[in-house]
Amino acid sequence: MSTQKKRAFQIEAFKHRVVVDPKYAEKTWKVLEHAIHEIYNHNASGLSFEELYRNAYNMVLHKFGEKLYTGLVTTMTSHLREISQSIESAQGEIFLDELNRKWVDHNKALQMIRDILMYMDRTFIPSNHKTPVHELGLNLWRDVVIHSSKTQARLLDTLLELVLRERNGEVINRGLMRNIIKMLMDLGLPVYQQDFEKHFLDVSANFYCRESQKFIESCDCGDYLNKAERRLNEEMERVSHYLDPRSESKITNVVEKEMIESHMHTLVHMENSGLVSMLVDDKFEDLQRMYNLFRRVPTGLTIVKEVMTSFVRDTGRQLVTDPERLRDPVDFVQRLLDLKDKYDRVITMSFNNDKTFQNALNSSFEYFINLNARSPEFISLFVDDKLRRGLKGVGEEDVEIVLDKVMMLFRYLQEKDVFEKYYKQHLAKRLLSGKTISDDAERSLIVKLKTECGYQFTSKLEGMFTDMKTSHDTMQGFYGCNSIELGHSPTLSVQVLTTGSWPTQPSPPCNLPTEILGVCDKFRTYYLGTHNGRRLSWQTNMGTADLKATFGKGQKHELNVSTYQMCVLMLFNNADRLSCKEIEQATAIPMSDLRRCLQSLACVKGKNVLRKEPMSKDIAEDDAFFFNDKFTSKFFKVKIGTVVAQRESEPENQETRQRVEEDRKPQIEAAIVRIMKARRTLDHNNIVAEVTKQLQSRFLPNPVVIKKRIESLIEREFLERDKVDRKLYRYLA
Repeated sequence: MSTQKKRAFQIEAFKHRVVVDPKYAEKTWKVLEHAIHEIYNHNASGLSFEELYRNAYNMVLHKFGEKLYTGLVTTMTSHLREISQSIESAQGEIFLDELNRKWVDHNKALQMIRDILMYMDRTFIPSNHKTPVHELGLNLWRDVVIHSSKTQARLLDTLLELVLRERNGEVINRGLMRNIIKMLMDLGLPVYQQDFEKHFLDVSANFYCRESQKFIESCDCGDYLNKAERRLNEEMERVSHYLDPRSESKITNVVEKEMIESHMHTLVHMENSGLVSMLVDDKFEDLQRMYNLFRRVPTGLTIVKEVMTSFVRDTGRQLVTDPERLRDPVDFVQRLLDLKDKYDRVITMSFNNDKTFQNALNSSFEYFINLNARSPEFISLFVDDKLRRGLKGVGEEDVEIVLDKVMMLFRYLQEKDVFEKYYKQHLAKRLLSGKTISDDAERSLIVKLKTECGYQFTSKLEGMFTDMKTSHDTMQGFYGCNSIELGHSPTLSVQVLTTGSWPTQPSPPCNLPTEILGVCDKFRTYYLGTHNGRRLSWQTNMGTADLKATFGKGQKHELNVSTYQMCVLMLFNNADRLSCKEIEQATAIPMSDLRRCLQSLACVKGKNVLRKEPMSKDIAEDDAFFFNDKFTSKFFKVKIGTVVAQRESEPENQETRQRVEEDRKPQIEAAIVRIMKARRTLDHNNIVAEVTKQLQSRFLPNPVVIKKRIESLIEREFLERDKVDRKLYRYLA
């Protein structure tokens, strides 16, 4: 068997050298150059793009990329110069149309050229750090067409003129504007900004500076704001239609600065139409427009807030210090509520519920409500009026609304303990006379006060309701045990009031009629027999009575009167004529209370069951009183109220103030001791600050009073003064 010798396989080089035609590059470029000319001349339909791409590919492959690139730049530049001349020769409004048409043509041509030279774009250009074909076409358009000496300024002037015409109300071709502006943006943001935006903003600033000055001289505040708002909206609309979105903040800043910021002081203080006039006339739309415009500029809302605050404070100060208003406490408080409602509506409807405006309003109300020392009393009187009769027949929701408004005013009070003092007095009168319209409404207000100020503030008020319930049960027990013994005696209803819970004042004993004394003694015996260690004292100044009376011609009526009035009327069972002095001696009623009783019994038309001689509203000691036989009324039950002052007299007010000041002393001392127990050592200023902070929810303690309480605690050896630093105090355990 023979074996064959294996032969090795190998590839040999061409024996003949491949030689490229020396004129290859020139011939190929001529073909491509001709194609570029045809593209720009709109004759591209007859070109073979596949063949052109292969030619460009081969030029790059055979290291003729530089020649191809340089030829492209030269050819495009030549065509763009021709295009530039065509654009420059366009007259009037045709200028922008021609520019836009040529720009569209250039972009189409550029796209075709880029497709042909795609291989060069991908290989030669990146490796040689050249500008890509598309970008090159844009740069050449910018340099040759847009930045030509005749086109650049003309283009800017034409664009600015069109904007001005549109601002003056003319209709322009927004589509054309959008195309031209987009062209500038496509050429690069710096081109748009330097060639158009910068000049556009400068011209706009001048335009609005002149226009705002013209408006401020000829328009009132409302009209001016309306025009400014319209201009602002127009500029934002202009941006949305044909400008770069990034220009919106810049052009709106120009309008805001020239039309609002430069004139905001003038607008706010404009006579008969500025902010104050808008507030007075409830111009909610104008106020909302002012708020929305002024919030766009620095310190704009601060100015509005300061002017509003100043006006509200002045209005409130006039209200609370007007002597005419102080004559009617209920009207006084109602006006405060109306004022608060008015500005709440302004803030809600016009100021977007802005918290800074709400805080400013609250601060203003707190300021002027506390200018009047009688505000706590008047607010309590307002509540008293509403809960006696003002809310009768009103739904639960409406009652809650009124109570919430009262609580709003209550929060502004710095002397909440003074309000508590008066509220307790008024609540006591309502409960004891049975004149409250709703126990639920009364309890609802107490819950609100408790939520606001804590349990301690309302504990005595809640105790008053407890006493009313306990008294009802006590009377049922009394009549259950004594029903036979009492027989035909007058019906007695006693409210047993816990000392300390009720605002009872020590009152001199009144001489009750003998018919009543017997029943009262039996109740005293019953009550003390069932409750050991207690003591009863009659508060005759707080009671009421129902009397059956017979007048001339046998006409009978049932009279609802106070205990004092009952004592006076019962005297006329045994006398035809009595003087004021004689009535005082017989009843022992204090003269101030007696005068009010006699006024209500003899001087009120339709309720005058007594006659007075001489007939006048003032009561003198020697005035004579007679039983009025001729009294008539269409009602069987006649309610005779006591003539009472709606508000305390000045001496009474001073007396209440003194009681409040006395009540504050132990509270201040307790606060000082609590603070010193926790801190052990503290200087005078810090003690004052801490005490004020602890007690401000009830009242603002006077630093002078705090100092006196500190001295009192030192005397009683709760505190001691440091021997070196006399303003430093130490707690003694």
